[in-house]
Amino acid sequence: MTRVLAIHAHPDDIETLCAATLALLAGQGHHITIATVTAGDCGSTETDNETTGRIRKSEAAAAAKVIGADYLCVGIPDLCVFNDDATRRKVTETIRTAQPDLVITASPVDYHPDHEVVSALVRDACFAAPVKNYKTGSAKLLAEIPHLYFCDPIEGRDRDNNKVMAEFAVNVESFFETKKKMLSAHQSQIAWVEKQHGIADYAGAMADWTKRRGKHFGVGYAEGFRQYRTHPYPASPLLQELVDGALVTL
Repeated sequence: MTRVLAIHAHPDDIETLCAATLALLAGQGHHITIATVTAGDCGSTETDNETTGRIRKSEAAAAAKVIGADYLCVGIPDLCVFNDDATRRKVTETIRTAQPDLVITASPVDYHPDHEVVSALVRDACFAAPVKNYKTGSAKLLAEIPHLYFCDPIEGRDRDNNKVMAEFAVNVESFFETKKKMLSAHQSQIAWVEKQHGIADYAGAMADWTKRRGKHFGVGYAEGFRQYRTHPYPASPLLQELVDGALVTL
């Protein structure tokens, strides 16, 4: 059994970008933890931060439950994620709590500041997680740096609207309905996404992107990934091997 941690900025980011791959892995018997660095407490025009955060964490836990995954929240305020020592220690503690062999996180480039900072925080926290003298909380040290992967940015583009191509993808046709079910747990975001992003069909936008990424790789639906292999992070293709026949490359 492989322990997998998918950690992104807000509740619904994981569901939008890599939930079907997690469903595939969960179905194989691997242990899945979904974590968010924030509770997404700014994601509402109708409720205050505390109430919004409570609602969104409950939705995230419900989405994780669909595939039998655990859910953790680091607890940094929405739109207040910075790559500083205090936040890195909290993210490192979360990684130590999950004890992953494999971590999936945000793309280094994306439209949202929290997404980009989370990517750097998780990268650095993976390095720190086995370091004994880097003190966090009570969670056990990792034995070694976990395998690290970045999922796609939202709609596969950076801040300047340039395309960001995945290194490989996972054919998720068989798990797309599960992905939809997980995203549907985030009911509080339907009105918010329409107001803030101008997207009237929240689930439809996710489906369109997953279909477009699939088209890039010659399948119906796909989720894209890039592996971080810089020294001393593991370079062996762990995720690629785990998804087995669902792996698609160009």
